Amino acid sequence: MSTFTLANTSTTVQLIPDLSQEQLLAFPAFKNWLSQLTHSLSKQSSPTHPFHSAPYSLESITIQSADRWGPSKRIGFLKLQATIKNVKGTSLPGGIFLRGPAVGMLVILQPDDLPKENQDEKYVLLTVQPRIPCGSLQFVELPAGMVDNGTFKGIAAQEIKEELGIDIPEKELINLSELAFTSEPAQTIEEEDREGQEGLPQAMFPSAGGCDEYIQIFLHEKRVPRSKLKEWEGKFTGLMDQGEMITLKVVKLEDLWLEGARDSKALTAWALYSGLKLKGKL
Repeated sequence: MSTFTLANTSTTVQLIPDLSQEQLLAFPAFKNWLSQLTHSLSKQSSPTHPFHSAPYSLESITIQSADRWGPSKRIGFLKLQATIKNVKGTSLPGGIFLRGPAVGMLVILQPDDLPKENQDEKYVLLTVQPRIPCGSLQFVELPAGMVDNGTFKGIAAQEIKEELGIDIPEKELINLSELAFTSEPAQTIEEEDREGQEGLPQAMFPSAGGCDEYIQIFLHEKRVPRSKLKEWEGKFTGLMDQGEMITLKVVKLEDLWLEGARDSKALTAWALYSGLKLKGKL
């Protein structure tokens, strides 16, 4: 197993046999994580930072495994151990599963036989599919997709097409995550520091204790024939050549918090939509 040192640092990186330095440094999830961590560590130089008196540094990275996908054998997932210590010898937990960002799509439907101003009857499209990491063959969740290439909004539109069979122009999607972060300006310096000093993505982190994944939630509201709602309920969809076996589930908007109670994306979408509505931002 080969080892190299990150440019302009003293951080050593230990590789696994089938992973080169070039491949690791080109993996978007690794690049983004390293850049974010480096930026956050640099904030310790501020006298107001809680770790200023005994700052932490990234001493080493040990790559433990890599999952590769497709004919090109590109890296999909990466597991590593980061050693982060301060001058007192205190360590921070550094076991990390890298997979990169994703999007979740809140698609709200309303029967078109109702007046447009009516807010009482709205529905949400959920997916039911196998999620083996959860030990489930029928996991109920908000439609979602990984951001491998392209923009967050573009991936959201693509996933809505693939999983729900609905063509939605990107311009008709609303980024609820960004809207929430920008809806209320910070009132004090302390709030600005708390909310944005590290420059973290404007997104939800579903498992920040062990995974880099962050998810932005997009909204699309659409009026459809009532018959279409019945057609979508139980419809089988997804890209089966990629192992997707998805069944659609139509639920009332007011029941989203319960129907999607096991899914962090659904709960985040419910919270963002409800909060932004309450604030008059939607």
